[in-house]
Amino acid sequence: MKRIKKHAFDYAGITFGALLYGIGYSWFLIPFKIAPGGVGGLSQILYFKLHIPAGISMLIFNIPLFFIGIKYLGKSFGIKTLYAIIVGSFFTDFFAISNLLKWGVFTSAIQKYHAVTGVYSMTDNILLASFAGSVILGAGIGIIFKFRGSTGGTDIPVAIMRKKFAISAVSAYFLVETSIILTITLVFREPNILILAYLNLFISSKICDMVLEGLPYVKGVYIVTDEKYESEIKEKILKQLNRGVTVFKAEGGFTGEERNVLFCVINRREIEKLKDIVKDTDKNSFLIINDVYDVIGTGFKSRLEQ
Repeated sequence: MKRIKKHAFDYAGITFGALLYGIGYSWFLIPFKIAPGGVGGLSQILYFKLHIPAGISMLIFNIPLFFIGIKYLGKSFGIKTLYAIIVGSFFTDFFAISNLLKWGVFTSAIQKYHAVTGVYSMTDNILLASFAGSVILGAGIGIIFKFRGSTGGTDIPVAIMRKKFAISAVSAYFLVETSIILTITLVFREPNILILAYLNLFISSKICDMVLEGLPYVKGVYIVTDEKYESEIKEKILKQLNRGVTVFKAEGGFTGEERNVLFCVINRREIEKLKDIVKDTDKNSFLIINDVYDVIGTGFKSRLEQ
Protein backbone atom coordinates (compact mmCIF):
# COMPACT_ATOMS: atom_id res chain seq x y z
CA MET A 1 0.00 0.00 0.00
CA LYS A 2 2.82 2.36 0.88
CA ARG A 3 4.50 1.67 -2.47
CA ILE A 4 1.26 2.36 -4.33
CA LYS A 5 0.87 5.71 -2.54
CA LYS A 6 4.46 6.61 -3.39
CA HIS A 7 3.94 5.85 -7.09
CA ALA A 8 0.64 7.74 -7.10
CA PHE A 9 2.39 10.72 -5.49
CA ASP A 10 5.17 10.54 -8.10
CA TYR A 11 2.70 10.49 -10.97
CA ALA A 12 0.75 13.39 -9.48
CA GLY A 13 4.00 15.38 -9.23
CA ILE A 14 5.00 14.50 -12.79
CA THR A 15 1.54 15.56 -13.99
CA PHE A 16 1.86 18.95 -12.29
CA GLY A 17 5.36 19.41 -13.69
CA ALA A 18 4.12 18.49 -17.17
CA LEU A 19 1.30 21.04 -16.80
CA LEU A 20 3.84 23.81 -16.13
CA TYR A 21 5.99 22.48 -18.97
CA GLY A 22 3.07 22.78 -21.38
CA ILE A 23 2.08 26.26 -20.18
CA GLY A 24 5.63 27.56 -20.46
CA TYR A 25 5.84 26.48 -24.07
CA SER A 26 2.29 27.28 -25.22
CA TRP A 27 1.77 30.66 -23.59
CA PHE A 28 5.21 32.21 -23.91
CA LEU A 29 7.91 30.39 -25.88
CA ILE A 30 6.18 28.99 -28.97
CA PRO A 31 4.33 32.19 -29.96
CA PHE A 32 7.63 34.09 -30.26
CA LYS A 33 9.58 31.13 -31.72
CA ILE A 34 11.82 31.05 -28.65
CA ALA A 35 13.51 27.66 -28.91
CA PRO A 36 15.63 26.60 -25.92
CA GLY A 37 17.03 23.59 -27.73
CA GLY A 38 15.77 20.10 -27.09
CA VAL A 39 12.72 18.44 -28.55
CA GLY A 40 10.56 21.42 -27.57
CA GLY A 41 12.71 23.57 -29.82
CA LEU A 42 12.72 21.15 -32.74
CA SER A 43 8.95 20.78 -32.53
CA GLN A 44 8.59 24.45 -33.48
CA ILE A 45 9.96 23.69 -36.95
CA LEU A 46 7.09 21.27 -37.59
CA TYR A 47 4.64 23.62 -35.90
CA PHE A 48 5.46 26.73 -37.94
CA LYS A 49 6.53 25.10 -41.22
CA LEU A 50 4.04 22.22 -41.47
CA HIS A 51 1.35 23.45 -39.03
CA ILE A 52 1.52 20.28 -36.94
CA PRO A 53 0.38 20.99 -33.34
CA ALA A 54 3.37 21.57 -31.06
CA GLY A 55 2.47 18.73 -28.67
CA ILE A 56 2.11 16.25 -31.53
CA SER A 57 5.39 17.51 -32.96
CA MET A 58 7.07 16.79 -29.62
CA LEU A 59 5.75 13.23 -29.72
CA ILE A 60 7.00 12.78 -33.29
CA PHE A 61 10.54 13.45 -32.05
CA ASN A 62 10.26 12.02 -28.54
CA ILE A 63 8.72 8.59 -29.08
CA PRO A 64 11.45 7.34 -31.47
CA LEU A 65 14.10 8.77 -29.14
CA PHE A 66 12.51 6.94 -26.22
CA PHE A 67 12.73 3.57 -27.97
CA ILE A 68 16.27 4.32 -29.15
CA GLY A 69 17.13 5.02 -25.52
CA ILE A 70 15.69 1.67 -24.45
CA LYS A 71 17.65 -0.12 -27.20
CA TYR A 72 21.03 1.44 -26.41
CA LEU A 73 20.71 2.22 -22.70
CA GLY A 74 18.29 -0.36 -21.40
CA LYS A 75 15.04 0.30 -19.55
CA SER A 76 16.54 2.95 -17.25
CA PHE A 77 14.24 5.67 -18.59
CA GLY A 78 11.19 3.64 -17.59
CA ILE A 79 7.46 4.12 -17.77
CA LYS A 80 7.54 7.42 -15.88
CA THR A 81 9.59 9.00 -18.65
CA LEU A 82 7.10 7.79 -21.27
CA TYR A 83 4.25 9.14 -19.12
CA ALA A 84 5.98 12.52 -18.74
CA ILE A 85 6.58 12.72 -22.51
CA ILE A 86 2.94 11.99 -23.33
CA VAL A 87 1.42 14.23 -20.64
CA GLY A 88 3.83 17.10 -21.38
CA SER A 89 2.89 16.93 -25.08
CA PHE A 90 -0.81 16.79 -24.19
CA PHE A 91 -0.66 19.88 -21.98
CA THR A 92 1.34 21.78 -24.61
CA ASP A 93 -1.56 21.41 -27.05
CA PHE A 94 -4.31 21.58 -24.42
CA PHE A 95 -3.17 25.01 -23.21
CA ALA A 96 -2.48 26.34 -26.70
CA ILE A 97 -3.53 29.96 -27.17
CA SER A 98 -6.02 28.88 -29.85
CA ASN A 99 -7.85 26.78 -27.25
CA LEU A 100 -7.90 29.64 -24.74
CA LEU A 101 -9.58 31.82 -27.38
CA LYS A 102 -12.17 29.10 -28.02
CA TRP A 103 -12.91 28.83 -24.31
CA GLY A 104 -13.07 32.61 -23.87
CA VAL A 105 -10.19 32.58 -21.36
CA PHE A 106 -8.00 35.73 -21.33
CA THR A 107 -9.55 36.61 -24.69
CA SER A 108 -9.43 40.40 -24.36
CA ALA A 109 -5.79 40.38 -23.18
CA ILE A 110 -4.70 37.96 -25.91
CA GLN A 111 -6.40 40.03 -28.61
CA LYS A 112 -4.81 43.20 -27.24
CA TYR A 113 -1.34 41.67 -27.28
CA HIS A 114 -1.97 40.31 -30.79
CA ALA A 115 -2.77 43.82 -32.03
CA VAL A 116 0.67 44.95 -30.84
CA THR A 117 2.90 41.99 -31.78
CA GLY A 118 0.97 40.15 -34.49
CA VAL A 119 1.26 36.90 -32.51
CA TYR A 120 -1.12 35.27 -30.07
CA SER A 121 0.55 35.04 -26.69
CA MET A 122 0.12 35.93 -23.02
CA THR A 123 2.30 39.05 -23.29
CA ASP A 124 3.25 41.66 -25.88
CA ASN A 125 6.89 41.77 -24.74
CA ILE A 126 9.27 39.19 -26.19
CA LEU A 127 11.79 39.55 -23.34
CA LEU A 128 9.05 39.09 -20.75
CA ALA A 129 7.81 36.07 -22.69
CA SER A 130 11.33 34.64 -22.76
CA PHE A 131 11.85 35.15 -19.03
CA ALA A 132 8.39 33.92 -17.95
CA GLY A 133 8.53 30.94 -20.28
CA SER A 134 12.02 30.03 -19.09
CA VAL A 135 11.05 30.15 -15.41
CA ILE A 136 7.83 28.14 -15.87
CA LEU A 137 9.51 25.60 -18.18
CA GLY A 138 12.48 25.16 -15.83
CA ALA A 139 10.16 24.73 -12.84
CA GLY A 140 8.12 22.14 -14.73
CA ILE A 141 11.16 20.12 -15.79
CA GLY A 142 12.61 20.34 -12.26
CA ILE A 143 9.38 19.02 -10.74
CA ILE A 144 9.27 16.15 -13.26
CA PHE A 145 12.86 15.23 -12.34
CA LYS A 146 12.09 15.59 -8.63
CA PHE A 147 9.37 12.97 -8.90
CA ARG A 148 11.69 10.56 -10.72
CA GLY A 149 10.48 11.26 -14.23
CA SER A 150 12.27 12.62 -17.28
CA THR A 151 11.26 14.67 -20.28
CA GLY A 152 13.22 12.32 -22.56
CA GLY A 153 14.33 14.35 -25.55
CA THR A 154 18.00 15.34 -25.52
CA ASP A 155 18.61 13.35 -22.34
CA ILE A 156 18.71 10.25 -24.55
CA PRO A 157 21.27 11.29 -27.21
CA VAL A 158 23.37 12.84 -24.45
CA ALA A 159 23.38 9.55 -22.52
CA ILE A 160 24.28 7.64 -25.70
CA MET A 161 27.14 10.06 -26.48
CA ARG A 162 28.48 9.67 -22.96
CA LYS A 163 28.37 5.89 -23.27
CA LYS A 164 29.76 5.61 -26.79
CA PHE A 165 32.33 8.42 -26.84
CA ALA A 166 33.20 8.78 -23.13
CA ILE A 167 32.64 12.55 -23.06
CA SER A 168 31.30 14.51 -20.11
CA ALA A 169 27.60 15.24 -19.67
CA VAL A 170 28.24 19.00 -19.86
CA SER A 171 30.09 18.68 -23.19
CA ALA A 172 27.44 16.35 -24.61
CA TYR A 173 24.59 18.67 -23.63
CA PHE A 174 26.44 21.66 -25.09
CA LEU A 175 26.98 19.89 -28.43
CA VAL A 176 23.42 18.60 -28.70
CA GLU A 177 21.65 21.79 -27.58
CA THR A 178 23.90 24.03 -29.66
CA SER A 179 23.32 21.98 -32.80
CA ILE A 180 19.55 22.17 -32.24
CA ILE A 181 19.57 25.91 -31.52
CA LEU A 182 21.69 26.63 -34.62
CA THR A 183 19.42 24.46 -36.76
CA ILE A 184 16.32 26.31 -35.58
CA THR A 185 18.00 29.70 -36.10
CA LEU A 186 18.93 28.77 -39.69
CA VAL A 187 15.46 27.39 -40.46
CA PHE A 188 13.66 30.52 -39.26
CA ARG A 189 16.49 32.87 -40.31
CA GLU A 190 16.04 35.07 -37.27
CA PRO A 191 19.27 35.94 -35.36
CA ASN A 192 17.29 36.98 -32.28
CA ILE A 193 16.27 33.35 -31.84
CA LEU A 194 19.91 32.42 -31.20
CA ILE A 195 20.29 34.97 -28.40
CA LEU A 196 16.93 34.27 -26.78
CA ALA A 197 17.45 30.51 -27.04
CA TYR A 198 20.67 30.61 -25.01
CA LEU A 199 19.10 33.03 -22.52
CA ASN A 200 16.17 30.67 -22.13
CA LEU A 201 18.44 27.63 -21.81
CA PHE A 202 20.46 29.33 -19.06
CA ILE A 203 17.44 30.52 -17.04
CA SER A 204 15.45 27.30 -17.36
CA SER A 205 18.50 25.24 -16.32
CA LYS A 206 19.05 27.40 -13.22
CA ILE A 207 15.37 27.24 -12.24
CA CYS A 208 15.37 23.47 -12.77
CA ASP A 209 18.39 23.13 -10.46
CA MET A 210 16.74 25.40 -7.89
CA VAL A 211 13.59 23.25 -7.87
CA LEU A 212 15.66 20.08 -7.47
CA GLU A 213 18.11 21.38 -4.87
CA GLY A 214 16.23 24.29 -3.32
CA LEU A 215 17.87 27.45 -2.09
CA PRO A 216 20.76 26.77 0.27
CA TYR A 217 19.37 27.36 3.76
CA VAL A 218 22.34 26.06 5.73
CA LYS A 219 26.08 26.41 5.45
CA GLY A 220 28.91 23.96 5.84
CA VAL A 221 32.00 25.53 7.41
CA TYR A 222 35.58 24.23 7.45
CA ILE A 223 37.84 25.83 10.03
CA VAL A 224 41.63 25.59 9.90
CA THR A 225 43.17 26.99 13.07
CA ASP A 226 46.26 26.67 15.19
CA GLU A 227 46.33 23.58 17.37
CA LYS A 228 46.34 25.63 20.58
CA TYR A 229 43.03 27.30 19.65
CA GLU A 230 41.28 24.20 18.33
CA SER A 231 39.70 23.03 21.59
CA GLU A 232 38.56 26.53 22.51
CA ILE A 233 36.83 27.13 19.17
CA LYS A 234 35.22 23.70 19.28
CA GLU A 235 33.95 24.31 22.81
CA LYS A 236 32.47 27.71 21.90
CA ILE A 237 30.63 26.27 18.89
CA LEU A 238 29.20 23.48 21.02
CA LYS A 239 28.06 25.81 23.81
CA GLN A 240 27.20 29.10 22.10
CA LEU A 241 25.69 27.75 18.88
CA ASN A 242 24.62 24.34 20.16
CA ARG A 243 26.05 22.75 17.02
CA GLY A 244 28.11 19.62 16.67
CA VAL A 245 31.66 19.70 15.35
CA THR A 246 33.43 17.03 13.33
CA VAL A 247 37.24 16.84 13.40
CA PHE A 248 39.09 15.77 10.25
CA LYS A 249 42.71 14.66 10.29
CA ALA A 250 44.68 16.63 7.70
CA GLU A 251 48.19 17.52 6.61
CA GLY A 252 49.55 20.92 5.64
CA GLY A 253 50.40 20.97 1.94
CA PHE A 254 53.34 23.33 2.43
CA THR A 255 54.63 22.36 5.87
CA GLY A 256 53.71 18.68 5.80
CA GLU A 257 52.62 19.01 9.42
CA GLU A 258 49.67 17.03 10.72
CA ARG A 259 46.76 19.12 11.94
CA ASN A 260 43.03 18.96 12.48
CA VAL A 261 40.30 20.65 10.46
CA LEU A 262 37.02 21.44 12.20
CA PHE A 263 33.76 21.08 10.28
CA CYS A 264 30.25 22.09 11.30
CA VAL A 265 26.88 22.74 9.66
CA ILE A 266 24.93 25.81 10.76
CA ASN A 267 21.96 27.93 9.72
CA ARG A 268 22.60 31.00 7.59
CA ARG A 269 21.72 33.35 10.45
CA GLU A 270 24.47 31.77 12.58
CA ILE A 271 27.26 32.53 10.10
CA GLU A 272 28.24 35.88 11.60
CA LYS A 273 28.21 34.43 15.12
CA LEU A 274 30.54 31.66 14.00
CA LYS A 275 32.87 34.14 12.31
CA ASP A 276 33.05 36.15 15.54
CA ILE A 277 33.80 33.05 17.58
CA VAL A 278 36.63 31.97 15.29
CA LYS A 279 38.20 35.36 14.63
CA ASP A 280 37.99 36.46 18.27
CA THR A 281 39.80 33.27 19.24
CA ASP A 282 42.35 33.05 16.41
CA LYS A 283 42.56 36.01 14.01
CA ASN A 284 44.87 33.99 11.72
CA SER A 285 42.40 31.13 11.28
CA PHE A 286 41.20 30.05 7.84
CA LEU A 287 37.50 29.53 7.07
CA ILE A 288 35.81 27.92 4.06
CA ILE A 289 32.03 28.44 3.89
CA ASN A 290 29.97 26.33 1.47
CA ASP A 291 26.29 26.19 0.58
CA VAL A 292 24.50 23.06 1.81
CA TYR A 293 21.25 22.16 0.07
CA ASP A 294 19.94 19.52 2.42
CA VAL A 295 20.77 18.11 5.82
CA ILE A 296 19.39 14.94 7.35
CA GLY A 297 20.18 14.62 11.03
CA THR A 298 19.70 15.97 14.54
CA GLY A 299 19.08 19.71 14.71
CA PHE A 300 18.00 20.09 11.08
CA LYS A 301 14.83 19.37 9.17
CA SER A 302 15.46 17.80 5.79
CA ARG A 303 13.73 19.22 2.72
CA LEU A 304 12.33 15.75 2.23
CA GLU A 305 10.44 16.15 5.50
CA GLN A 306 9.12 19.64 4.82
